[in-house]
Amino acid sequence: MEHRGLDAYGYFEREGSLGRVQGAFEPVVAAARERIGEAYGQRLHSAYLYGSVPRGTARPGRSDLDLLLALNHEAADEDRDTAEVLARGLDQDFPEIDGVGILLHGKDTLLSEQERDDLGWFLACLCTPLLGADLAEHLPRYRPDSRLARETNGDLAAVLPRWQARLEAASTPAEYRRLSRHFSRHLVRTGFTLVMPRWGGWTSDLAESAEIFGRYYPERAAQMRAAAAMALDPTGDPAVLHAYLEDLGPWLADEYTARHGTKTPR
Repeated sequence: MEHRGLDAYGYFEREGSLGRVQGAFEPVVAAARERIGEAYGQRLHSAYLYGSVPRGTARPGRSDLDLLLALNHEAADEDRDTAEVLARGLDQDFPEIDGVGILLHGKDTLLSEQERDDLGWFLACLCTPLLGADLAEHLPRYRPDSRLARETNGDLAAVLPRWQARLEAASTPAEYRRLSRHFSRHLVRTGFTLVMPRWGGWTSDLAESAEIFGRYYPERAAQMRAAAAMALDPTGDPAVLHAYLEDLGPWLADEYTARHGTKTPR
């Protein structure tokens, strides 16, 4: 039977746990916990892992380390500078990871009504507690419905012009590879949340997400499968990125808006 990431009552099961972290990544997770505490001190409310490392699907030397930090205040330049130094140090010291991503948000924002079905859902369902008191205790339980689809990824139409600007500013294969991974991940996850309410479940696996999307949009299935593969093995060819912005991206944005509406402006 296909597992759909929900409990017996139809609510999201929280994905990931520290117990699923593979042995190769345990040292970097331990170092992240220690360094985050030292770097932020009283500024930090809590820290979380998300992505392939806490899901136990990370690939040594290929996967990045993803962190969400909840601060006791709204993030300022000093906090962002600290995160940049922290990320660079972890990436340099641990060859098991290929990059470190750190999201910074104030705890009041994470718990706000406006972010209830976006950042709040993300923390409660996709993030694994690493340090401090878990903010998920103050958030509701979630189901895979159209409102959640709208508030998580219903802004692709607004995102595409920013992607165009980033592509125009890029000039090296390394820059194109970074954009390729980012654009591909975003498109596959948006494609999956487009069909999430109809499928009635959740997965963070990109290949599975593309396959599920393809059941509902067979005419776009090959494109989405290719995007999922590109997210894991990004290319330095800008032609792939131009194709996203000229075809798959605009189509997906229009279809998403037609089915779920537009994300509430922030």
